[in-house]
Amino acid sequence: MRLHDIAVVGASGLVGRKILEIIQERKFEVGKVVAIASDASAGKEINVHGKTYRLNKLEPNIFKNLEFAFFSAGGSVSSQWAPKAAAEGAVVIDNSSAFRMQDDVPLVVPEVNRQDMFKHKGIIANPNCSTIQLVTVLKPLDNAFKIKRVVVSTYQSVSGAGNKGVTALESELRNIESASRSPFAHRIAYNAIPHIDVFFENNYTREELKMINESRKIMGKKDLAITATCVRIPTLTGHGESVNIEFDKKADIDEVKSILGSAKGVTVTDDPANNVYPMPIDSAEKDDVFVGRIRKDESVKNGINLWIVSDNVRKGAATNAVQIAEEYIKGK
Repeated sequence: MRLHDIAVVGASGLVGRKILEIIQERKFEVGKVVAIASDASAGKEINVHGKTYRLNKLEPNIFKNLEFAFFSAGGSVSSQWAPKAAAEGAVVIDNSSAFRMQDDVPLVVPEVNRQDMFKHKGIIANPNCSTIQLVTVLKPLDNAFKIKRVVVSTYQSVSGAGNKGVTALESELRNIESASRSPFAHRIAYNAIPHIDVFFENNYTREELKMINESRKIMGKKDLAITATCVRIPTLTGHGESVNIEFDKKADIDEVKSILGSAKGVTVTDDPANNVYPMPIDSAEKDDVFVGRIRKDESVKNGINLWIVSDNVRKGAATNAVQIAEEYIKGK
């Protein structure tokens, strides 16, 4: 058995801690673990699932002799340090958006485009959380029926904004006047905000364009007709997505359910007569992508509607990153 020496950059953050937790859960065969955080946190210790990690700061040669470097400390840190980690010999798996749309950086969801990871030049990008759960469902359906158009509206939890998002909601629920300290544009408690990340001149947000462009890249369909509206809602964990799909071919609903039921990483939860459908609260701490409310769109010839839910911190970030490393170790 070969052990794998790794680094986790952003180890004290929401996703970094979850990566350390999932490595233990999945029995990823690690040897040395270098936990890295900000300069201010260097020397401190964190406890994850009963295991203690001493925090280090980023410095030259810290990635020497490491096999993988998981980055979850934001785009500016990744832009500066991920190329250095790759130059020092580590395969970088980056959770930020810094490299996702670069032509020479594979953007990978193992269930969808596993082979792309082996085309890397030192850095493999982890997609946006809302993109990951979407393409995990779209890909097997595209294989069967060829997708013509996708319209997606998201319902994204505050943990998508990291620890500060969770803290903001919890604080506002205790005292609504604390909304002034929120990282969101408006109060999130008892609210829904159709605004995630910055707006561009076309009035789409960066989050919406991430979903559009990343989905095209991952699925290898640069001309995929897809549009998105991304909304922040006051739930702690789990992103929901209402998705309308048009196909070139007729898609029988029973066949759609059968295809998704056998798709890797997907669980069909669909029994509306008994109030059974995916909900964020049920996806928490699970790694599958859950899909339900599967029904025909009666307004078009070959259309369906469905509802997707996934734990955005796990499958939408940490688990997907660890899965990339696991599949990379297995080889082509």
